[in-house]
Amino acid sequence: MIYITQLIYIKDGQEATFNRFEEVAIPLIAKYNGRLLLRYRPTTDQIIAQTIETPYEIHLVEFSDEQDLAAFFQDEARKQMVHLKEQSIETVWLLKGTRLG
Repeated sequence: MIYITQLIYIKDGQEATFNRFEEVAIPLIAKYNGRLLLRYRPTTDQIIAQTIETPYEIHLVEFSDEQDLAAFFQDEARKQMVHLKEQSIETVWLLKGTRLG
């Protein structure tokens, strides 16, 4: 398994646009042997320590392997909607790794 964690930062006023992209992208994860494990919108009162801006959302996703992850990113339906992602997202931190233990 491969795990992807994303810290997603949205442009001001673009939440609805981002959510429209997610309505397409999230259901496609399962098509490529993936699973959305966590989709979380943190609030500042939940942060214990912080030296970066609070992200709009945090995603934790697993895929069976690199090929499935690559296929997800190349999905035609996702690519047709990626303009919504580009319009709405300021930046994303993407951390890729494996589960320990």
